Amino acid sequence: MHSAPLRVAFAGTPEFAACALEAILAAGHEVVLVLTQPDRPAGRGMKLSPSAVKQLALARGIEVDQPEKLRTDAQRARLVACAPDVLVVAAYGLILPPAVLELPRLGCINIHASLLPRWRGAAPIHRALEAGDSETGITIMQMDEGLDTGPMLLKRSLPILPDDTTASLHDRLAVLGGECIVEALSALQGEGLRPTPQPAEGVSYAAKIARAEAFVDWSRPAVELERALRAFDPFPGLASTLRGTVVKFWSAELVDPDGEPDHPPGTVLAADASGVVIACGRGALRCTVLQRPGSKRLPAGEFLHGFAVCAGERFACAEAGAT
Repeated sequence: MHSAPLRVAFAGTPEFAACALEAILAAGHEVVLVLTQPDRPAGRGMKLSPSAVKQLALARGIEVDQPEKLRTDAQRARLVACAPDVLVVAAYGLILPPAVLELPRLGCINIHASLLPRWRGAAPIHRALEAGDSETGITIMQMDEGLDTGPMLLKRSLPILPDDTTASLHDRLAVLGGECIVEALSALQGEGLRPTPQPAEGVSYAAKIARAEAFVDWSRPAVELERALRAFDPFPGLASTLRGTVVKFWSAELVDPDGEPDHPPGTVLAADASGVVIACGRGALRCTVLQRPGSKRLPAGEFLHGFAVCAGERFACAEAGAT
């Protein structure tokens, strides 16, 4: 390293952020405070559960603060008292007010899981997959008051693989995010990084995933639905109803993706151990891993043993609001 370890405050909540915190600690920086979301109900018993970041921080003996907001002097008191050189933010879940952005001498830097300015916002991994992007990556960004609008300090790309889901892409990006933030902090200790304004062209927004999006509109092309299926794994899944039962689809293959439909969208064209083939607006999907409520994900053959599906039946289209 170029000089003494930085005094780092860290703000993050889920596993993606915990991976970055682990990398910062492994690089030898002094993490003086961790900010994370308050414990939330989780699991079947809905017991209050600490975030992945809180669990890691406590295990490493780091002070943790969990303010609901950071708007007041009292809510910011512990952050002010620790006098960090820099505040690193990764999937924290709170908007930082100007008083926080201006607090560290090196500012606040964010680990964002996209190649900015594409996919600013809450769900960049999901939306990149859903859109069929060929690559994504990590951008280390100097934070300002806008939504992921600050100048870029460092950017690294990552190819999106044909079988990537949000879960698999998340894990690869989490590792890359840890590598990138360590590189950025090392540069800040030396000559620093030159901020580069985000280009005005190519801006897009990754809206938060809504549960209603999980329900299939079979009139869409099979290519789009296959991407959505991977984008919504592990949450919220892609679902449709048959005979009043919600069926979730977790893996599928394209069948004649450019073919014109001979049957109404949602019609079951075949159902056997190789999969349940369903007509789409263009082409069809062979769904190979399916799930009923209260059950687990099953290969098509096992699924069909417990829930018969016959050619000619029709899955409902986009039943918004169903659960």
